[in-house]
Amino acid sequence: MTGKITALDLGSGELSEATKAYFAKCEEKLGLVPYVLKAYAFDDKKLRAFTDMYNDLMLGESGLSKLEREMIAVAVSSINHCYYCLTAHGAAVRQLSGDPLLGEMMVMNFRAADLSPKQTAMLEFAVKLTQEPARIVEADRAALRQAGFSDRDIWDIASTAAFFNMSNRVAAAIDMRPNDEYHAMAR
Repeated sequence: MTGKITALDLGSGELSEATKAYFAKCEEKLGLVPYVLKAYAFDDKKLRAFTDMYNDLMLGESGLSKLEREMIAVAVSSINHCYYCLTAHGAAVRQLSGDPLLGEMMVMNFRAADLSPKQTAMLEFAVKLTQEPARIVEADRAALRQAGFSDRDIWDIASTAAFFNMSNRVAAAIDMRPNDEYHAMAR
């Protein structure tokens, strides 16, 4: 990529040994260090808080599959028009599903995809939480339970949607740009 990762000039702070090791692991596993991590690198404490929460939500134990969590990230980011997350997490959906078409449909309009009723219920809840959080009521949680989600799963759906709403807003505010490599992944 030419140019800046964000519209802000925050420089780069002193990275801890743990963060340097994390960046090396990203390079090894992904072939790149995601620009979102570099954007947070001006403050190691903020970067660690962000990555700890992300890793717990997206990679930790959950009744939701990794693909389902990525689908939530994309559905929320689609509503918020987050260029960074749509590019990065759209690539993750393509990669985890093995289906480039699903990745594209998720980015454009998840309702166009051939999803299970359970996945549709999950994404409808995430979208409502994104667009109208004050309108979430017991009937919304009951619909998720009826679709087969446990209360812990509902917590994970809500937490993942909330995290990406926060992340989308920061990305928009600072004009965060995705790594160019994401565009070609899993196509």
